[in-house]
Amino acid sequence: MTRETFDEQLRALEQDVLEMGKMVDKAIDLSVEALKKRDIDLSRQVVRDDLAINQAQHDIEEQCLVLIATQQPLASDLRVIFAIANIATELERMADHAKGIGQIGVMMGPREPLKPLVDIPRMARKGRWLLEQELTAFVNRDTELARSLGDEDDEVDRLYDQVFRELLIFMMDDPRTITRATYLLWVAHNLERIADRAINIGERVVFLVSGEVEEHNA
Repeated sequence: MTRETFDEQLRALEQDVLEMGKMVDKAIDLSVEALKKRDIDLSRQVVRDDLAINQAQHDIEEQCLVLIATQQPLASDLRVIFAIANIATELERMADHAKGIGQIGVMMGPREPLKPLVDIPRMARKGRWLLEQELTAFVNRDTELARSLGDEDDEVDRLYDQVFRELLIFMMDDPRTITRATYLLWVAHNLERIADRAINIGERVVFLVSGEVEEHNA
């Protein structure tokens, strides 16, 4: 295989990662939208669509292994391949969190949430924005952008803490609300983890470019 062909295959893998990122972004969006509308069918769709995201990750990892096994890549190429495989793993786990929200939507059914969904959609929007920015950093090999996003996760953490405190008050005041409060706690926790995993992608971008292992939000 010529170097040109090898580079083309790496670019194709990167494009596969971006397509997978779009699938994950859609899953996050639809999972929260289904909650807001109490749309059980849409929640079930999010759960079903997770299978396609799992398959996308499997295909990317398989192609990475093929390139390593057959092309004897250079050290810099190996960093790209490992970064692609790791980013695909982070995306698959983000999709699992979106699937978890979909499952909660099914369990909640048509009932009104315990409290208005204000902070939870904000968490979702911020998580999706972080995902978009980190994938942009990946495409452009922009380590400065990747590093700058580390502290952006703090906003999601603050929103999660706020949701947690509000729901805790509900549960303390009326133990009959515990189940409904727990549903929303799970949703908020999934969204908090989505943002964390977006930050992990930025760490992989820095590793890809420099070979250095960094933690962007200690």
